[in-house]
Amino acid sequence: MIASPCVAKCKPENGLCTGCLRTINEIVGWVQLTDAQRDYKIKSVRRMISTHTCPGCQQPTQCDIAAGKETCWCFDLPKCDTPEPVTDTSQCYCRHCLTTMVNQE
Repeated sequence: MIASPCVAKCKPENGLCTGCLRTINEIVGWVQLTDAQRDYKIKSVRRMISTHTCPGCQQPTQCDIAAGKETCWCFDLPKCDTPEPVTDTSQCYCRHCLTTMVNQE
């Protein structure tokens, strides 16, 4: 069985599942990830690893750019009400806050 953060409450809206908090691209590409990549993503979604504190809710969150990657998971989301351009990755919002922001549009 492949590990997944899925909570069987799928409700994809505006590019993000409000159940598991993964982007649609993360869900579609899940089976192609290695076990280590899936483990990292699960820990990121569940706030077990983080790069900074979300400016919206003050909870731990993960920015892939701050973690050394070229792009971030949030690039898959449509434009939401966040400061643009984000030049300071400590200002990146968490998946929970972005879900709320994206779904308010």
